Amino acid sequence: MVHVLSSRTLLRPVDPERSRTFYGETLGLDIYREFGTGPDRGTVYFLGGGFLELSGRAEHPPSPGIRLWLQVADVAAAYDELQAKGVDAVREPVREPWGLIEMWITDPDGNDIVLVEVPADHPLRHRP
Repeated sequence: MVHVLSSRTLLRPVDPERSRTFYGETLGLDIYREFGTGPDRGTVYFLGGGFLELSGRAEHPPSPGIRLWLQVADVAAAYDELQAKGVDAVREPVREPWGLIEMWITDPDGNDIVLVEVPADHPLRHRP
């Protein structure tokens, strides 16, 4: 078994500055570290128990299939905050049949981001 000490998701945005603005200012993710110089410099953000790294540049947006799952304390508050910043929800907050409250947005390159609230009575928090 590989002993994983840390992990991160790496994205290669089409427009790195636009993506840094979205993740750093719009979503308000804190920076873990930055490296390199100039417009293509790398930025690594904290993602709770992991990291999100924006580095390099892609010619085209990635194929569908990448999704970021971000747990937040209050999806309704996140929805209001993001709406005020001009971020349109792909799906507004809704309690799913599996009990989680989810809303969906996309980043500037079209990557899906799921904001999830785990209610206090959900099995992810408590097992009888």
